[in-house]
Amino acid sequence: MSLPVVSDEVRQAVSDGRPVVALESTIITHGLPRPTNGEVARTAEQQIRDAGAVPATIGVVDGVAVVGLAEAQLDRLASDSGAVKASVRDLPIAAAKRVNAGTTVAATSFLAHRAGIRVFATGGIGGVHHGAATSFDESADLVTLAATPLVVVSAGVKSILDVAATLERLETLNIPVLGYRTLRFPGFYVADSGHAIEHSADTPEAVADVVTARDALGLRSAVLVANPVPAAEQLDSQLHERALAEAWQQARERGVGGHEITPFLLDHIRTATEGQSLAVNIAVYRNNIALAIDIASALAAA
Repeated sequence: MSLPVVSDEVRQAVSDGRPVVALESTIITHGLPRPTNGEVARTAEQQIRDAGAVPATIGVVDGVAVVGLAEAQLDRLASDSGAVKASVRDLPIAAAKRVNAGTTVAATSFLAHRAGIRVFATGGIGGVHHGAATSFDESADLVTLAATPLVVVSAGVKSILDVAATLERLETLNIPVLGYRTLRFPGFYVADSGHAIEHSADTPEAVADVVTARDALGLRSAVLVANPVPAAEQLDSQLHERALAEAWQQARERGVGGHEITPFLLDHIRTATEGQSLAVNIAVYRNNIALAIDIASALAAA
């Protein structure tokens, strides 16, 4: 059996040149609480269908990497508290052990490209962690995107990361960054991370033009479209800064580090903001999906 397994709907849409939008599954297995996770996953797919495009949620079920999860498979991942998180390196292990897994940005990008999908919508990509100069803690998302020619729509990276270092790594890895109608890099929960970027695009067609030029040049990196959350839906900036500072202080006092640091910080921010960060997370995701649909449609029409 060849991997990944691509649903008939997604395979036909790719073959016909219709717009397809890939979606990750770690937001389902690890990013959102139950039952909100399943509700958001189903709503995301319906949002894409309502716009005339085809959703391709990607995940691992019983070790099988699937591009275009069926409803029952999606519900299974949403309800499985034992599902693991799979990056690219974990895919063969998940296959051999026949486990359920949510795919990260890296793994989703890899599998989407294998299936011929050109556009992927996520919340935020992984990046460089604070202290990476000594810990070498950097997300595999970055190196995967450097070798995977997709369009990835995200609201930047979460503010718990080292945003400046992440932007430096994106430059070093030759990953083009386009701010969507902005020259400020978004900070996921907030529209402006405080960091400038060099290039922007004002329309989905302008993004498609960059993709066409990239492909003509034979470049293999993703185009990262940095799409800020609408100002009316962002987290209050003062609340955001206070919650972030408190989260880091708690982490230091408790000696939290390694793989535990990210979920610890995000859980603390969710608690400190009384759930407001969760609402922003969902708004970010839906906003990125809407733009990804438009970009996929522009590419299909090009």
